[in-house]
Amino acid sequence: SITFSGGPTQLHRALGAMLEPESTPWLDGLRQQVGSRDVVAMLFDGYFESLMRAKAAMAAGQIELKGREIGRAVRIVEEGLKASLNLSAGGALAADLSELYAYVTLRLTQANLKNDAAALDECRALVQPLHDAWQSIASQVDGPSAQR
Repeated sequence: SITFSGGPTQLHRALGAMLEPESTPWLDGLRQQVGSRDVVAMLFDGYFESLMRAKAAMAAGQIELKGREIGRAVRIVEEGLKASLNLSAGGALAADLSELYAYVTLRLTQANLKNDAAALDECRALVQPLHDAWQSIASQVDGPSAQR
């Protein structure tokens, strides 16, 4: 499990930095529709859904579906979760999250190439604590959606 030595305030600051990401057209459009906090929650939900579908497709020998779902999970991590980090405002924890997301992307790619269900489980286990932390503090994090 992941622990945050900086305590709740540091965790709030780092995850709150996810609400002020570098601008990308895809994230900007989604943020305008549902708000920044909801975007992060949707990204986590989509990621876990894709992992579940990929694992089921892997078990059923549905190679095309497996590849499509793992590809979706990679895009969610890279173009959503990782791209939504503000490395300058999030400090060391945001940098650590960026490195974690890079590792998750690598493991997802390996899972796809090797049909490795255990790697999919590892990716889920690595991101689950972040999802849980986000759920527990999302309503307390100040960010652009609070100003809507």
